[in-house]
Amino acid sequence: MASKSSEDMTDLPRFFDDLVRCETRLYNALNDRLREEHGIVTSQFEFLCYLRDHPGARVADVAAEFAIGVGATSKSFDRLEQRGWAVRQPNPSDRRSSLLSLTDDGRHLVDAAQRTFTQGLAELIGDTLDDSTVTAVAQALARLRSALEHRRIGMPTG
Repeated sequence: MASKSSEDMTDLPRFFDDLVRCETRLYNALNDRLREEHGIVTSQFEFLCYLRDHPGARVADVAAEFAIGVGATSKSFDRLEQRGWAVRQPNPSDRRSSLLSLTDDGRHLVDAAQRTFTQGLAELIGDTLDDSTVTAVAQALARLRSALEHRRIGMPTG
């Protein structure tokens, strides 16, 4: 991809501002719904979904997916474990790590929360953007995310 001149970049600060503010507002609105209906917050929902979709993941795998530190990931997992939603199991191929999985309660919770989350997104986004716009934005963001991840940009240092 060709480098852009500073004259072509005049809308990028606005793009960044809109992107971050939309993400924050959507995250907060979904956080409120999940807390009210299921007693969890959005970050817990995301972790539970990841564990549902990636059984046997390690803390390092979860940290890499969410671009957060291993220590913060481990503490977040501890809270899920304390609530009875997830468990650590010894990793037979590496004694220094554990394999993470959901309990039956965790699976039931994430499945119920998924319906609330999806309905909330449909209401928050679907009332404003048509399907073709959502598809185009989703494709653009997936491409940007892939490029950032490929170049390991924005990864935590600790």
